[in-house]
Amino acid sequence: MKKMMILAVVAAAALMTSCGSKSVKAELKSDVDSLAYQFGLAQSDGLKQALTPQLQVDSTQMDQFIQGMMDGVENSDPGRWAYVMGYMVGKSDVKERFGKGMSMQIYGMEDTVNQVNVKNILAGMVKGLKGENPDTPEASQAKFQEMMDRVMSAQMEVRYGDNKKAGEEYLAQNAKKEGVVQLPSGVQYEILTPGNGPLPNDSSIVKVNYEGRLIDGTVFDSNAERKEPFTVNMKRPGVIEGWVEVLKMMPAGSKWRVTIPQYKAYGSREMGQIKPFSTLIFDIETLK
Repeated sequence: MKKMMILAVVAAAALMTSCGSKSVKAELKSDVDSLAYQFGLAQSDGLKQALTPQLQVDSTQMDQFIQGMMDGVENSDPGRWAYVMGYMVGKSDVKERFGKGMSMQIYGMEDTVNQVNVKNILAGMVKGLKGENPDTPEASQAKFQEMMDRVMSAQMEVRYGDNKKAGEEYLAQNAKKEGVVQLPSGVQYEILTPGNGPLPNDSSIVKVNYEGRLIDGTVFDSNAERKEPFTVNMKRPGVIEGWVEVLKMMPAGSKWRVTIPQYKAYGSREMGQIKPFSTLIFDIETLK
């Protein structure tokens, strides 16, 4: 998720009696709640740095700014300039952009029931704005990213668990077929055409023809349409782990059918027709 960029806002600042900011209590009941809170902490430093140059709010007005930001989340009426700026950030960024954006990223656009608790984002931001973030800005961002990866992986497994199960069942049945060899990693291969050329090493340039399919037979990629071999530089392969593992075993002139478990392919990532946790099948022919 990109760093927050504060848009310039022009608003009339109505004078009102100064009041101290009320506290915001995090409601940390799940990993997603903790993620939202950590996101608020991670965003607070960038917001703090933007206050004076972009929003014209100085450090002496922090209480009013935080008050306005909280009321922006809760749809209350804004007052003076710092309050108005906080209100606008709370309403447009914290509630709308961050809250809804994180909800869509974690739960998917189609899920209208599960939503990130925006008050946890707010609680983290307020904590950081008050100078109470125990981490450096870099550490906050790194911690947020680690938590986001973990939460997203868990959510992908909930949404695409059937893919994972179907792949495991396919691999179990495929392993029983005559001629299929299963490596310790779980990658399976069947030799369609044996080769008698040299084996590649870690510095080889390998040229191959290939076709990739899902376990339902759907072809998702092939170099046949491009009418030229696909090149893999073994120094920097740039291909999935399962490919690297088998290419090192294939003499030039070989053609193998390779079945790759999801954890040696794209895992929880979605790649076009390849949904998260998909087991993949490749016919790979090493040319030279």
